[in-house]
Amino acid sequence: MSGRAIASLVLFAIAACSPGDPAESAPSASALQARDSGRREVAVFAGGCFWSTEASFEHMPGVVSAVSGFAGGRGAAPTYEQVVRGGTGHLEAVQVTFDPARVTYRQLVDRFWLTIDPTDPDGQFCDQGPSYATAAFATAAQKPAAEASRRAAATRIGGARFVTPVRDAARFWPAGANHQDFARLNPERYAGYSRFCGRAARLRAVWGDAAS
Repeated sequence: MSGRAIASLVLFAIAACSPGDPAESAPSASALQARDSGRREVAVFAGGCFWSTEASFEHMPGVVSAVSGFAGGRGAAPTYEQVVRGGTGHLEAVQVTFDPARVTYRQLVDRFWLTIDPTDPDGQFCDQGPSYATAAFATAAQKPAAEASRRAAATRIGGARFVTPVRDAARFWPAGANHQDFARLNPERYAGYSRFCGRAARLRAVWGDAAS
């Protein structure tokens, strides 16, 4: 992806571009075995490269879908090129649709922190710049759980170092089809990008064994 370090694009031209109380983070056995209730709620997270954020959630029990896109900026239906060029204020983000009978919003937020480096205000890993900043977008109903999760996560690494904010919910705009399910559809290219960025090593440095 442009902005994902030109070097990574060259390197992988033939190949290419995862809190709180641990007990609250893991769904119970009964939740994992629960049948789909048919209920749906939505959460939006900006975690740097949306390929990575999407991959971190789409196989989580209770998650129905994870869609890559943009949130938090100005203007309607922004394109990828507009966002990475800068000036729109949008962040790369993922809209997670989930069954609240199988996984809670709090569990999703708890997981989110473990998939990012919340000490970096300028982006994530090798993806640096305004569009790669991080945030948990929360509705008024979700905000108490999001803030509580953030406080719990911050105590694990030091509150002053934890810069990822909880922001008010914002309109989400899906990215193009070529950005959806990228890690799943292009496993070798995504693995190469992730290794080049040092994602796993940095997450371990921040979160230790809890890193997603």
